[in-house]
Amino acid sequence: MPELVNRLVSIQEAREQYLGGLGRTTVYELIKRGELVQVHVGRRSFITAKSLEAYVNRLSEAASV
Repeated sequence: MPELVNRLVSIQEAREQYLGGLGRTTVYELIKRGELVQVHVGRRSFITAKSLEAYVNRLSEAASV
């Protein structure tokens, strides 16, 4: 996973660069379930880098069991 320098990541960037090209609908499902944290700045939506990192870590831990 590339290092997360920004604290907020656009949904498109999260999908393409951090979540292996997951579909838009899947990302919004993860937000709805609370797996990823979405924030709004003006009219734009972002995902927090912290929630992305935590989600990927949980996936990695589950895969190593």
